[in-house]
Amino acid sequence: MDNLVPPPAASAPGPRRRDRHGRGMRGPIAPPQVPLAASRAEVFADLVQDSVERLERRWPQLADIDFLVLEVPRLDRPGDGVWNDEAVPLGGIVPAREGRVARVVVYRRPVEIRTKGRDERAALVHEVVVEQVAELLGLNPESVDPRYGED
Repeated sequence: MDNLVPPPAASAPGPRRRDRHGRGMRGPIAPPQVPLAASRAEVFADLVQDSVERLERRWPQLADIDFLVLEVPRLDRPGDGVWNDEAVPLGGIVPAREGRVARVVVYRRPVEIRTKGRDERAALVHEVVVEQVAELLGLNPESVDPRYGED
């Protein structure tokens, strides 16, 4: 019987230097450390965090509250206010209970839809956070942030 030796394997092509249309490798537009690479959700969460940090300097007890960003308000949660297309909430609160800390929620999509640019969005986010914190603490928004309504 002959010694059966398998034929040499076809060599795999090396790393592709260009795509099939000759325009070069595709990749990210900007490196991850550049703000351009941040998603809209990440940028929005940063706006909420900036607003919270601004308020925590005046109200240190806010460190015990969770601040969340959700895409949209849910319809199926009992206890949420009734809302419709004309009055979609921009934020909400979940009071502390049964070993859970209080939560302030900001809804990203309704806020984004109502604003045109980053500065306008930052102002509305801060306004929503101030209103929700005021409701949670049982205060007027002007008491929580004396500059409320000035922006």
